Amino acid sequence: MPPFFDTKIAVVVREDLAVWQKLNVTAFVVSGVAGTVEGIMGEDYADASGNAYLPMIRQPVLVFAGTSEQLTKVHERALSRDVRMAVYTHELFATGHDEAN
Repeated sequence: MPPFFDTKIAVVVREDLAVWQKLNVTAFVVSGVAGTVEGIMGEDYADASGNAYLPMIRQPVLVFAGTSEQLTKVHERALSRDVRMAVYTHELFATGHDEAN
C-alpha cells in the first residue's frame, strides 16, 4: 500500500507564462518550502553503483496553472487560512538577486 501523506505541497502558476518560466517559478517557490519546513526533506539517495544523490521532499508536490484572476483567489484563500506561502511575482523575472527583489 502506498504511503499516506497528511500534507501536500501545492504550487500554482500563471497559465500564460512560458514553459521555462513555469518551471523556474515552481523551483523557486518549492525551495521556500524545502528551506523552512522542518522534517520535509527525505534521506540522501544512493543508486546500486554507490553514486550519492541529494535528498528530495517527502510529500507530493501538486502543480496547477490558472489565470491571473484565479491566482488572486487562491492567494486570498490561502491568506484567510493562514497558509504560509512562497510567492514569485512577475517583477522578480526582471531582477537578478535577492537585494533587488
